[in-house]
Amino acid sequence: MAVLSKRLGKATDLELGSSHPSSPPAPLLKERGASSRDASAEASRAVKPGRIRQEQEHTILQAAEQVFARAGFAGSSMSELAQAAGLPKSTLHYYFGTKEALYRAVLANILALWLEGAEAIQPEAAPADALRQYIRHKMQLTAERPDASRVFANEMLHGAVHIGDILRTDLRALVKRKSRVIEGWISAGQMASVDPMHLFFSLWAMTQTYADFESQITAVAGAPLGARGMRRAQEHVESFVLRACGLVS
Repeated sequence: MAVLSKRLGKATDLELGSSHPSSPPAPLLKERGASSRDASAEASRAVKPGRIRQEQEHTILQAAEQVFARAGFAGSSMSELAQAAGLPKSTLHYYFGTKEALYRAVLANILALWLEGAEAIQPEAAPADALRQYIRHKMQLTAERPDASRVFANEMLHGAVHIGDILRTDLRALVKRKSRVIEGWISAGQMASVDPMHLFFSLWAMTQTYADFESQITAVAGAPLGARGMRRAQEHVESFVLRACGLVS
């Protein structure tokens, strides 16, 4: 996860195509004998630009996630994205440069959030606890950020044109590392023999379907699942996976 986090963590500066520094360098304190109140004021003024940038980037990414989920990359414009964020279009260009850079940043942010849960899969962890924790992390994001899953699914349906390089390198490497952990559990007799890579594919499909196919699920269920329905869905996925892995009777 360290390599992936480092690569995706650059999304708001390098990946996004922004050539602007996050904020101007903080001014030096006037002199060694300056009062603590003067020093505090200087520090406050130095921190403020960075905080404003972070807040505006977060606002833009959240708004862009919603727009891209509904209109897709081709169907959206920087004007629409700026309107959704409640900011001037020039601000989006300042921080992200182009629509493609902003779209890539949204995808990178989504992938980084999803993969945080995979850190539970460690050699020293109990397999049932680790898999349960990963499933709960993914289901929570599906419930709280359904648009994120839809943006990602749409990108996959269009051939992963904008984020394929990250999938082929960082994501592939992470899945290989975590697969070796699962293989270790299997060799130690801690769980049933399963194909680790296909286990990940199944986990992604089972958890993300509740966002990607929400309309179908709502139609068949007769109403939106809501919080109670999502809890039942999570329990079902957990039970299904743990049984398949021989971790519950």
